[in-house]
Amino acid sequence: MPITVDIDVMLARRKMSVGELAEQIGITPANLAVLKNGRAKAVRFATLAALCEVLECQPGDLLRWETQDTAGE
Repeated sequence: MPITVDIDVMLARRKMSVGELAEQIGITPANLAVLKNGRAKAVRFATLAALCEVLECQPGDLLRWETQDTAGE
C-alpha cells in the first residue's frame, strides 16, 4: 500500500507505549496495532484527530504517501 503509517516513530519521540496511547485515545491496543502496522483499511477522522492531539503532531507526521515500485510488475 502506498500509504505508510509512522505512529511508531511518534510513539518513540514521545516515549509513549502503544497501550498508553490506546488508552488516551479510547481504542483497544489491538486496534491501534492494526493501524500502526499499516493493516487498517481506513481510519476515522475522529481517531486521527485524537492521535494528533495526544501525540501533539499533525496528520502528516503520522501518514505519508510513497510511490509503489512498479519495476518488477
